Amino acid sequence: MAVGNGLTDNKDGYRLTGKDTTLASGKQAAYRFAVTGPDGKPVTAFALDQTERMHFYAIRSDLTGFQHIHPTMAADGTWTADLDALAPGSWRMFASFTPDSGAGKGTAFVLSRTATVPGAASKTPLPAAAKTADVDGYAVTVKGEAMAGMEHPMTVTVTKGGNPVTDLQPYLDTYAHLTAFHEGDTAFAHLHPTTKVDSNYGGPELTFNAELPTAGNWRLFLQFQTGGKLHTAALTLNVG
Repeated sequence: MAVGNGLTDNKDGYRLTGKDTTLASGKQAAYRFAVTGPDGKPVTAFALDQTERMHFYAIRSDLTGFQHIHPTMAADGTWTADLDALAPGSWRMFASFTPDSGAGKGTAFVLSRTATVPGAASKTPLPAAAKTADVDGYAVTVKGEAMAGMEHPMTVTVTKGGNPVTDLQPYLDTYAHLTAFHEGDTAFAHLHPTTKVDSNYGGPELTFNAELPTAGNWRLFLQFQTGGKLHTAALTLNVG
């Protein structure tokens, strides 16, 4: 599990650095950043986590505009995340990584920085808590009662037209990727899959270890792939 909720740019001597504090509105943008270690030098050795060395997330303060990107790293340790068009407002940029050398070797970190997108920003109300979300003709249903600060199993079922979906393709070494953000402070949580990838197709039922540290509303983003296309379903979960 990652260290902390991601709401800081430094942890245990590791720091997320970058000069991009303002990004253009309504068009693609390149967000550049680096991770420095306890010695103050850029980290360039990262372990694979779900097939990637860096997972990058962008989320607007009202929990809209979710993006999950796998950035590229230059030889000097500078990462570039190519973002899709951003709506005006305050955004938080998360970097999730595991150093493969140094004092933090093998430790999963999530660090973040904020960025502003200029323009007239209107807040989108958080949708009410629900157990089901629809995306691209698929229905995603979540089962399990999460309690703050406690690990609980969570089951996700994917259907289409009322029929179970069994052609989920492996994505990031699993059949679905689940990320959550807390309403109000955008705290981060990655819900780890426990369903093993044992064939080219999976579904309809997937299991996760859910540990959401704080009570309140969380916005869940479930990503799964069928026919080579990535789908992202979003729903609100209330945690007691």
